[in-house]
Amino acid sequence: MNASTMKERLDAAPVIAADSGDPRPLPEGLLAVAEFDLAMLPEAFRPWITDIAERMQVPPEFAAVPAMIAAGSVIGNRIAIRPMRRDNWQEVPNLWGCIIGRPGVLKSPSVKAGLKPLGRMVGDANAQYQEALKEWKAGEVERELRQQARKAGMRKALKDDPAADVSHLHDDEERVPICRRYVTNDGSYQAIGELLVQNPDGLLVHRDELLSLLTALDREENSEARGFYLTAWNGADSYTFDRIGRGLNLHIPKVTASLLGASQPTKIAAYVRRVMDGGASDDGMLQRFSMTVWPDMPAQWEEHDRFPVSEYAKGAYDAFVRLDRLTASDAGAERDSLDDDDPFLRFGDDAQELFRDWRRGFEVRLRSGELHPAFESHLSKYRKLVPSLALIHHLASGNTGPVGSAAILAALAWAQFLESHAMRIYHSGASGDVDGAKAILRALRSGRLESPFTSREIVRRNWSPMGTEVARVQSAIELLAEHSWIFRNEVPAGPNGGRPSVVYHVNPKAFVR
Repeated sequence: MNASTMKERLDAAPVIAADSGDPRPLPEGLLAVAEFDLAMLPEAFRPWITDIAERMQVPPEFAAVPAMIAAGSVIGNRIAIRPMRRDNWQEVPNLWGCIIGRPGVLKSPSVKAGLKPLGRMVGDANAQYQEALKEWKAGEVERELRQQARKAGMRKALKDDPAADVSHLHDDEERVPICRRYVTNDGSYQAIGELLVQNPDGLLVHRDELLSLLTALDREENSEARGFYLTAWNGADSYTFDRIGRGLNLHIPKVTASLLGASQPTKIAAYVRRVMDGGASDDGMLQRFSMTVWPDMPAQWEEHDRFPVSEYAKGAYDAFVRLDRLTASDAGAERDSLDDDDPFLRFGDDAQELFRDWRRGFEVRLRSGELHPAFESHLSKYRKLVPSLALIHHLASGNTGPVGSAAILAALAWAQFLESHAMRIYHSGASGDVDGAKAILRALRSGRLESPFTSREIVRRNWSPMGTEVARVQSAIELLAEHSWIFRNEVPAGPNGGRPSVVYHVNPKAFVR
């Protein structure tokens, strides 16, 4: 049916409208979130993050979250934390997070700024690798001659005496240098696995557009990759690749990967909706992104045209280098004689009581049955988040030995802050139809959409945030009908048959001032 024929049917159809009364306000689309408190950061990070936020005019968490995730990735599985006094429950401080904001709000530059100390370490490691590789190549002729001499010596010794001891002639030459890797951006899960074999302490996976990774992992053909990432979040479990072409028994004793990305509100809301509806994405993957923030942008803008404060940047870089060079012995870590887990720290006495008090209320809340299952699953990951943040804060502050009260208080403040952002994120999934409904109202008010209209018309126009997703368009329409902005009318089939059509009329009271 062409557009003119549809228009004729719409005009000829009787309008049957119930007395729906005055339109009611639509629910607010976003919940309020807590403001970032710089006191949650290690002291060496505070002036540096403040300087970034002021110069770029962005929320400080845009750079603070990447900085904390990066610090945890540098610690990796070298030092863990045991949150209880005696139990062997242990967490590795590799964290996952996402920065959410509209296009053009400087997400990517902010993340880059928060990762700059790690970027400098990447540059240093590459320079050291190139120098080591140069030296190794310079000795290639000597190594070849030595290898020939060893073979000749072994051949002669075994010819004279087949039972001769030739262990002193075994190849003990230096192997090809390996570049220390801190970050990878776009590797397959197999490639990341091979990087972890060479860098067993762990590394950071940085994906600028996170949803591209998550949607790819949702596909059935990528189920093995998804399983690998889920294992990598734990930070302490082993993984073995057995693939023809890659070789058998490529074993990673501890798969430890931190994960950081960014996304846009409309994209994350649509993805959250699928998770909350219990689709294929609902296996706890999204809930592992505990360090996810969706802040409000500053209402005012001020120009701060100044050089970055090098002293602040150096202080942050020095803290990262200190973490990278920190040994378990230097940190005062313990080892468990009963197993071979990572070296670990525990809480000090005062910090232990603070953690116990928080956990008592936290566990009761998780068991209350009052939370949406998806949000409950998200909060359950705070069992890893809180002790991990305390460990990162403790070590990045230059402290050693038992984790103290300042670190656990900062971690608990982070948990409260991040929960408010998580509530906004999951609420956007539960009530994400609001933005779509508002987009339809704007179009009706401006005349870009005329009454009566069909859902197909809106799908064809591909309006943000609904796009061409039929289910999202229909949900937005139903929300408008529930709040009496529009009403539904059925158009009978035409003289040539076909199915009846559903059209929507604007409530005559909708735009009356």
